[in-house]
Amino acid sequence: MKVLVTGASGQLGFDCVKELERRHIAVRGVNSKDFPLTDFAVMKQYLLDYKPDAVIHCAAYTAVDKAEEEAAACEAVNVIGTRNLAKLCHEIDAKLLYISTDYVFAGDGDKFYEPQDEKKPQNVYGLSKLKGEQAVAAELEKYFIVRISWVFGINGKNFIRTMLNLSKTHTELNVVNDQIGSPTYTSDLAVLLADIIQSDKYGIYHATNEGTCSWADFAREIFKQARKAVKVNDVPATAYPTKAKRPYNSRLSKACLDKAGFKRLPAWQDAVKRYLQELG
Repeated sequence: MKVLVTGASGQLGFDCVKELERRHIAVRGVNSKDFPLTDFAVMKQYLLDYKPDAVIHCAAYTAVDKAEEEAAACEAVNVIGTRNLAKLCHEIDAKLLYISTDYVFAGDGDKFYEPQDEKKPQNVYGLSKLKGEQAVAAELEKYFIVRISWVFGINGKNFIRTMLNLSKTHTELNVVNDQIGSPTYTSDLAVLLADIIQSDKYGIYHATNEGTCSWADFAREIFKQARKAVKVNDVPATAYPTKAKRPYNSRLSKACLDKAGFKRLPAWQDAVKRYLQELG
């Protein structure tokens, strides 16, 4: 089996390449220089030359606030680029695993979203990822869509790194307590994605580490485990206005993983512990 991983210079793509290599699966990771999602001809030539059996599509335009002002640039990558990649996968008979987001939902209430629940993105980025999902489903039969949230990994910026940096200069921090979700450690997620891509259990999945928390809870756990004396004050999301509306409820149901026989990820607190060890 040969796998192509897009977005290999990002947190998730980096760990996907590492996990597939660990399993001795032939893998090639590409970034936007090697494999520009806005250049159909380059993408086509690359895929015809490499001929992967499967593609894990991690690359995306992810600047959520910037997307509000750059809707066309966001759409060019997340919608048109994804549609073109799906068409090319169909052409070479490769299966495609598309990484999506909790932002495809309205993000209200307190229930756990099931994959088939109503989609109602609240910002440009969320809408672009939903349109990407729709493009994949329209072009392919052999596809997986995996929605994730609150990602952190060794190869990039994330909430844990931000908190650790702030702990060097602050003894007290105000952190949002009314947005609820599940952190996702890319090292854990990569194991699941490698299992999924080797299967033919096509469909839509949700994948995060187990358990839920607020950003404030998340920060407290980081400081506790990292032994940093920082007091966390709970504040509402309205204290930090952003251009793009963020979901209050990012809870994703993982019953879909159980039904397909895939293993759930470990608890998020355990993931934080192992990530801090990885950071050193």
